[in-house]
Amino acid sequence: MPDPSFIVAIPARYGSTRLSAKPLRPIDGVPMVARVAQRALQAGATQVVVAVDDTRIAEALAGQGVEVCMTRADHASGSDRLAECVAHYGWPDDAIVVNLQGDEPFAPAAGIREVARALAEDDAPMATLAAPIEDAHELFDPNVVKLVRGANGRALYFSRAPLPWARDAFAASRDALPAHTPFLRHIGIYAYRAGFLRQYTRLSRTPLEQAESLEQLRVLEHGHAIAVRLSPEPFPPGIDTEADLLRAEAWLRSQA
Repeated sequence: MPDPSFIVAIPARYGSTRLSAKPLRPIDGVPMVARVAQRALQAGATQVVVAVDDTRIAEALAGQGVEVCMTRADHASGSDRLAECVAHYGWPDDAIVVNLQGDEPFAPAAGIREVARALAEDDAPMATLAAPIEDAHELFDPNVVKLVRGANGRALYFSRAPLPWARDAFAASRDALPAHTPFLRHIGIYAYRAGFLRQYTRLSRTPLEQAESLEQLRVLEHGHAIAVRLSPEPFPPGIDTEADLLRAEAWLRSQA
């Protein structure tokens, strides 16, 4: 199947509790949000839109070859911000919209294409990516979101807890992962059908979503499917703190 046509929408909020003015923070002299936009263009999106809430972000994107959609400042989530873009541009219900986070400046183009392909090849309203977990520390880290999926390639559950629980192996030791158990880390990139993004904003928050603080659980709790594919390339960590910025600079130098 040829690569599907898709739109990339990048929510970029100026305020951040852990990193002030995060979209504008430079990485090797280039604002973070501009690097994210460049990745979306490299992936072959038919349209790249950055959903912003501050004119300073819009100014940083001048000349980048992307569109800027000024959105309300009071949105509760990036998905809500993108739903405003859907309404603004009038994208058709079956359009594939990839939500690329504004703090993922090194997201691989192949991964962006893969999440769009996952949605195009499934009749689920939403898709995401995962990667194998390779060490026990990662599995037991609550900051790493785990997921389990069914034989049909759709998500069964997302959690900050270690999933699945290898009962017998972990009763003996939690220092190593048992073989032949599909431990998966969730990668926070999503593809939606535009019509579902319109619907998503009307879904009420749910108990599991609030308990785990994982927005994607709202989708599952309301009975909607999420297709899951393995990422074809690693996703370097996103950027949330000053230390992350320093690591990003070091990573970029290592790629030169």
